[in-house]
Amino acid sequence: MAKSLLKIILALALIGIPAYLMMAQQTKSLHEINEEEAKKIAEEAYIYGYPLVTMDLTKKVMTNTLKSNGFKAPLGQFANAREYPNASFKDVTAPNADTLYSSAWIDLKKEPYVLHVPNEMGRYYLMPLLSAWTNVFEVPGTRTFGTDAADFVITGPNWTGPLPKGLKEFKSPTNLVWILGRTYSSGTPEDYKKVHALQDQYSLTPLSFYGKPYTPTDGILDPNIDMKTPVRDQVNQLTLEEFFNRLSSLMVDNPPSKMDAPILAAMAKIGLKPGEEFKLDKLNRNIADSLADTPKEAQKKIMEHEKSAGLKVNGWTFTLDTGTYGTDYLQRAFITAIGLGANLPKDAIYPEAKVDGSGKPLSGQNKYVLHFKKGETPPVNGFWSLTMYDKDYFFVDNPLNRYTLSPRNALQYNEDGSLDLYIQNAKPEKGKEANWLPAPQGPFVLMMRLYWPKDEILKGQWTPPPIQKLDITN
Repeated sequence: MAKSLLKIILALALIGIPAYLMMAQQTKSLHEINEEEAKKIAEEAYIYGYPLVTMDLTKKVMTNTLKSNGFKAPLGQFANAREYPNASFKDVTAPNADTLYSSAWIDLKKEPYVLHVPNEMGRYYLMPLLSAWTNVFEVPGTRTFGTDAADFVITGPNWTGPLPKGLKEFKSPTNLVWILGRTYSSGTPEDYKKVHALQDQYSLTPLSFYGKPYTPTDGILDPNIDMKTPVRDQVNQLTLEEFFNRLSSLMVDNPPSKMDAPILAAMAKIGLKPGEEFKLDKLNRNIADSLADTPKEAQKKIMEHEKSAGLKVNGWTFTLDTGTYGTDYLQRAFITAIGLGANLPKDAIYPEAKVDGSGKPLSGQNKYVLHFKKGETPPVNGFWSLTMYDKDYFFVDNPLNRYTLSPRNALQYNEDGSLDLYIQNAKPEKGKEANWLPAPQGPFVLMMRLYWPKDEILKGQWTPPPIQKLDITN
């Protein structure tokens, strides 16, 4: 028996499935687990797999096109957003309107890809590489490599072989990789034109074509992919069987980390194993019935994690736990739900607020001001902004098509050097329009983006000021 198991492990290792993963697959409960244990395992498994399933569905939607078009492009090609997203954009939660996205999905199962970036001429940019589990494993960009032209080769978890000289290798832990590039733009037509010229030079080339002429082929348009429903809603609507079967299949090419061994062993107790079909009818009937509400319960737990997702300061949730998560699966799922593609803290911090400084929910029925004392605007090496979202983390439609405020808006400072940002539904009085961030009539969410934060932010020495509710007569 031991020899047979060893042979299976060696065989699986040859096709890329780690031995520890196979061992987790072989784990079997020596007793019939009870309903309470099964429910706990299923909920933890759902939360654990939520990022992987979300990434896969996001990839399907964003690559379901024949040619690069807006924020969509075939696999292995860049999709370059030519202007900031508007309120109709629903592909990704909590989008930004500070940088122009350059997004690409690659599959490294066959071979590595070479990423080329041009000389940015001092402009701020970053090209974070996300694994299929949403972990940022490398970040080529201004902070890390400067702004000179460069070529980087991205290799898969099982790839070995020689590389051309001069290429910097980035080893991906999964075969699916999302490059969510961001290039700063002031948003003027003149600056858009300059950024477009840079975007046109971002490229991905299969390693076998490196240094040779290469023309990407057209993509595939699958009419069965839902292109209208927001991805988060599509994920949330999956039945437990659908969700777990997607998870099981995806884990084969996108292997879990070694530190995930305990949860993989627990998942095996309910029949959830990488590469194997999950069937509820294989479980005890009472146990199967007890798992019916797992998706809703897990989704609720994910969203409620906001209460403990980071420090609470002046009504803001201030977290430094983005981009890499270890075994904090709940934090990873929460960030996936509200801000898929979040950066490492060294690249960006995202203070978020749903309440004002007194702890009361933000609502467009009220008027608010965010006051920065002189010299106390966010200390960053890159840039900062304040973004408005509706309660579902999408942009709010408004007559100005303004979704964010930042220094590029030619903000009006007070005589003493302080700065007031006005957050309300109705147009403010004359002289304050430049500092106005339009709000919906109902609940809303505010998010600050602090790109390339200075040590004062990373060490907690600077925090956002409270959002102050104004008298309705103001």
